[in-house]
Amino acid sequence: MHGKSENANHYFAGHPKSKPKMRIIQTILRGKPFKFIASSGVFSKKRVDLGTRVLIESMLLPNEGFVLDVGCGYGAVGIVAAALNPKLRVIMVDVNERAVWLAKQNSRLNNVSNVEVRKGSLYEPVEGLAFNAILSNPPVSAGMKTVRAIIVEAPKHMASKANLQMVVRSKIWGKRLRTFFEESFGDVRVLAIKSGYRVLIAEKH
Repeated sequence: MHGKSENANHYFAGHPKSKPKMRIIQTILRGKPFKFIASSGVFSKKRVDLGTRVLIESMLLPNEGFVLDVGCGYGAVGIVAAALNPKLRVIMVDVNERAVWLAKQNSRLNNVSNVEVRKGSLYEPVEGLAFNAILSNPPVSAGMKTVRAIIVEAPKHMASKANLQMVVRSKIWGKRLRTFFEESFGDVRVLAIKSGYRVLIAEKH
């Protein structure tokens, strides 16, 4: 059990203790150029990490409606989704106040106006909303309990025929994770496998 002081520098802490050291990440995602401000105290501050990149390159987006990026970090997944389809309303949430600030800056930096960033844990900031797609690169180092919560609580926040798309390292994709999906959705399939990651997709019927 980690004490609060030990946990405070983790990117899933609400208030990172490290001094922010900013850097600009420039990259191509889905064939388009993007620029992100990243910082210490936020996940993958030097580059768009492989898991996020695999999710972005393979994610399926609805033609219209609401999309949720759970645990958005500095906002790469949600911002790319918003840029790819301006008809979508994208909401990004993170418990980390520095991540929320960065995601807001990055939305402006990439000129996407169809996004909103909210601070809070998992689905708390979007209570009462129904999404057409939920996207997540879950904070696995926060523990499997958090990953399980993202999966099992998702259907309560989804419209009919909506889907949950989650990227995980292939080596942790096993019986336990499959069970979480099957209990919540009845089934799950692998949307993509690349660079040691899998993107899982499950649909609400």
